[in-house]
Amino acid sequence: MQAAFNIGPFTIHWYGVLIATGVIAAILLSIVEARRRGEVWENVLTLALFVLPLGIIGARLYHVIDQWDFYSQHPSLIFSGSGLGIFGAVIGGVIGLIIYTRWRKLSTLRWLDIVAPGLILAQAIGRWGNYVNQELYGYPTDLPWGIYIDPEHRLPGFEAFSRYHPLFLYESLWNFAGCALLLVLGRKMKSRLLDGDIFCLYAIHYGIGRFFLEGLKIEVWTLGGVPTARWISGIAIGVAIAVMVYRRYQLRRQAQNKGERPG
Repeated sequence: MQAAFNIGPFTIHWYGVLIATGVIAAILLSIVEARRRGEVWENVLTLALFVLPLGIIGARLYHVIDQWDFYSQHPSLIFSGSGLGIFGAVIGGVIGLIIYTRWRKLSTLRWLDIVAPGLILAQAIGRWGNYVNQELYGYPTDLPWGIYIDPEHRLPGFEAFSRYHPLFLYESLWNFAGCALLLVLGRKMKSRLLDGDIFCLYAIHYGIGRFFLEGLKIEVWTLGGVPTARWISGIAIGVAIAVMVYRRYQLRRQAQNKGERPG
């Protein structure tokens, strides 16, 4: 990891700075969304105390499972090494949000919508930490926007290549676009959206981008010969679409039943 600065004996790395920047941006945007929806914005700050620790635990757990071949040989690095996985972070964070909203008797679906734009914004910012670390790059490319990777960071078998697909950039731009899309839809179509729809749209948007980007990765964790991230992305997309369709189907049935009642 590339150091940004030192505070006494502690070294602060750029990766951590960018992750922290993403978290702060997510909190600020969630406060804006909470106020726009008429919710108590201070809940965002308390919610972060539940979401962030469980998100970090989930992110680390996903990464360790992903790289188990390495960590099984170096178990001492499981709790002290670097590396986070976004799918684990989202799952852990959602669990934290569910715990908090159930405890405070708040609408879980409504608060998932509130934090969704901030979540994908944080992902967009945090991906630049991969640029600093020269990681999350794809296959070699001659395209003008290909990124140069130092020899010590090149994967085995690709030492002769110098420029690669900047997957971190592709995903970051996709996520910035997703944040803008969620904010626009949340305002322009608020009368047609149900609580939870914005989070479902987040899952669909991010899932589509991640599904295709996995095809450009050199080394990936696979299940049945298919990248695990593609399994997760595909399932997330399918579940999100199914939830949105089913809830509207239920509303139509309820409306029809009400219309059939006498008087």
